[in-house]
Amino acid sequence: MRKWLPLVILASAQFIMVLDSSVMNVSISQIVEDLNTSVTGVQSAITMYTLVMAAFMLVGAKLGDILGRDRAFGVGLAVYGVGSLITALSPNLTVLLIGWSGIEGLGAVLVIPAIAALIAANYEGKERAFAYGMIGGAAGAAIAAGPLIGGYVTTTWSWRYVFVGEVVVVIVVLAVHRFMERAPKPEHPPKLDYGGAALSAVALGLIVFGILKSSTWGWIRPIDTPTIDGHEITPLGFSLVPFLIVGGFVVLGCFLAWEERRERLGQSTLLNRALLKIETLRGGLSSLSAQQLIVMGTFFVLPVYLQVVLGFDAFETGKRLFPMSISMLVAAVAGPKAAVRFGPRIVVQIGLGAMAIAAVVLVGTIDTTLNGTAFAVALVFFGIGAGLLMSQLGNVIMSSAPPDETNEAGGLQGTAQNLGASLGTALIGSVLLLGLLNGFNSRIQKNPDVPADVKAQISKATETGIPIITTDQADQALRDAGLTSADATTVTNDYADAQLNALKTSMLAVAFLGVLSFWFTRRLPGKREEAA
Repeated sequence: MRKWLPLVILASAQFIMVLDSSVMNVSISQIVEDLNTSVTGVQSAITMYTLVMAAFMLVGAKLGDILGRDRAFGVGLAVYGVGSLITALSPNLTVLLIGWSGIEGLGAVLVIPAIAALIAANYEGKERAFAYGMIGGAAGAAIAAGPLIGGYVTTTWSWRYVFVGEVVVVIVVLAVHRFMERAPKPEHPPKLDYGGAALSAVALGLIVFGILKSSTWGWIRPIDTPTIDGHEITPLGFSLVPFLIVGGFVVLGCFLAWEERRERLGQSTLLNRALLKIETLRGGLSSLSAQQLIVMGTFFVLPVYLQVVLGFDAFETGKRLFPMSISMLVAAVAGPKAAVRFGPRIVVQIGLGAMAIAAVVLVGTIDTTLNGTAFAVALVFFGIGAGLLMSQLGNVIMSSAPPDETNEAGGLQGTAQNLGASLGTALIGSVLLLGLLNGFNSRIQKNPDVPADVKAQISKATETGIPIITTDQADQALRDAGLTSADATTVTNDYADAQLNALKTSMLAVAFLGVLSFWFTRRLPGKREEAA
């Protein structure tokens, strides 16, 4: 039992690191009411949490080298617990942003690279592969079970109790953590590269922020543009998003040049650039980003369908998604054994295929009434696919890195994970919102039952985008805007049709991305390389 104690500790930490976002997604309505804020405000908190983790993950990994993996894990977990407590007690959105998006995010950037490094330090060979599979399973279970846990607690009591529960888990893990075998402390710890830390944080922050805002600001054509003192920010008439992303890549280039210079001068660097030259590690990182893109894109669409179209509450939404959680955990445990026989590349490709097929089946189940059996079967297949990927990619990435570079490899893994997650939310969110906007306007303009003045009114009202709301809310909003009962019903029906088609298009985009992701698997080790 003592041999697997580190795995239990690290898997528990991984579970609560991932649980937050999925809980927040199903608890938005109650948080809005409780904190007297808006949906946009809570979504900003979710965005900032991802942003902080992506921007500072490399810094957190380097601090692990400086402090030692065990100390970084303990300090990071304590910081995370403080952030959870502040979040649970938040009286307003500002405190929520500080506690959850800020302090919890900074704690996570210390913990996540340390988890990967401590697995590599405590286990070898088949045991390491199994351990990474369980860590992946814990992450997958948190993603899928988050809506169930968050939905039940939110519906029965309050969303705050989820974060209180996290504080309790943190205390228990910290108490048991001292019984875990200690990883050796660095004899000559490196110094923090402050210039590289600043450049990497700005670069990754700009890229992730640009990606995350694309669904509201638009990729190229400005939609709901930001303003300063009433002036819209539209550089050269375009959306701000491409400028943020391009600016991020420019700063990223400056960061790599800075690191090359420090390396040439024999000074400590934030990132060992030699790691990025390892083909297997690059294949693992790109495949991990693709996996997160697909998973988070799916988790953006399904709650919208279940809650907005079908009217399920948070707990009911979690129950409908639960089959995915079970199959994901089972596949994550079985994945390492399958990899011994077939090799990681085949296992990952089977996983991607299962996720793509599941997405296509989900397209067929999206309707005004839920086809429960087909929906559950599709989720089981999706969970199997995601679990197989999660069981392999962590082991591939960490096993590709030299033993003394596991913290940096863990930082790269966390960065790839957050980039993929933000890109998945943004891309699929854009497909959904733009599909809804264009589909709705097209239907309204072609509908002979809609008067010309109503068409003009709707066209003007949707110039800056369109919200995702229930048909009852849409009908009421139209009546409040002065439409007659008959016109409001006609327009609402067109909105409902456009909403369903946009959801189907979004899931079809997920399937398409799943097929495209096969390209990233070509550098993963096959059976012969694994045997060697």
